[in-house]
Amino acid sequence: MTRRILVIAALAICALAAGCRKEIAPGPDVWAVVDGKQILQQDVERVYRSRVNSEAPAPSHEEALSLKLNILDELINSQILLDRAQKMNLIASDEEVEDKFTESKAPYTEEEFQQKLQASDLTIDDLKSDIRRQLSIDKLLNREVVAKISITNQDITDFYNKNRSEFDVAEPQYHIAEIVVTPRPDPTVHNRKNSKAANEAQAGEKAAMLINKLDTGADFTELAMDYSEDPSSSTGGDIGFIPESSLSRSDPALKKAVLSLKAGQFSQPIHTKDGGYTILKLIAVEPAGDRQLSDPQVQQAIRNALRTRKEQLLRSAYLIEARDEAHVTNYLAREILESAGKLPDSN
Repeated sequence: MTRRILVIAALAICALAAGCRKEIAPGPDVWAVVDGKQILQQDVERVYRSRVNSEAPAPSHEEALSLKLNILDELINSQILLDRAQKMNLIASDEEVEDKFTESKAPYTEEEFQQKLQASDLTIDDLKSDIRRQLSIDKLLNREVVAKISITNQDITDFYNKNRSEFDVAEPQYHIAEIVVTPRPDPTVHNRKNSKAANEAQAGEKAAMLINKLDTGADFTELAMDYSEDPSSSTGGDIGFIPESSLSRSDPALKKAVLSLKAGQFSQPIHTKDGGYTILKLIAVEPAGDRQLSDPQVQQAIRNALRTRKEQLLRSAYLIEARDEAHVTNYLAREILESAGKLPDSN
């Protein structure tokens, strides 16, 4: 009996010791494991290289490790959400991935696209994998978070009453969209058709082509996305509300064009100082004065603001809950702590 008790005690001590031992990384290049799925050093390094400006001074060892820790944390969260999407059968289909891939490739020539892939250290398969992951997570969050958001009329009224001063507009504001044509192509700016004028003559021809399309009923937003040589092409040329005081500080020709338009109208091509052209569309004018709650635009603006706030809050809460339920081991964080931040420099 005594011997049996000693054997049981010895087994218990061994079990306790085994339970207290830290999990050992499956390999030196495994920086984290999420519910059995490995996140490798190379996964983190690839994202790290895409975020570090090669023309800026190199980050210190500590700064580099801190950024890699943050990237690893993002990848851990992404894997947790992807696992949930998998369990709910929300993984993006091949057709959805191909559609998004085609859309992401559209603004570039084939040469520019390949250069972009190379600069990002990506293959086409890598890019499609990233697209599938993001689309799947978006589908999960749309179902689990966005679809559950409800903004009531009472919520809108309460917000308006608590923030009354925000709806007293001091000066008229002009909601403007633009199509920009430049005489010198900017390699950092893209549109859906990768259309860029190479000189002033081509800029004039392109502006004439665009105004002809508008005159025959083409949609301003679609033309801006297809042809505008400005970052605003991604928003259909929409540059938001411009206060009258800011408009007065712009090119006099642009101000004159805006003031001559009625809501919904577009201007003729305006020859700008750099030799390019700008076509403006006046979407709406907001006069100075109080904005009343009865105004549908006020209601919609409040609804959008409240929805954005609530979505950010619910996304954060959802991720925290998902992370609590997952089994995560961050080997990189452990190594940094155990080495007091003196890991070999892997930049």
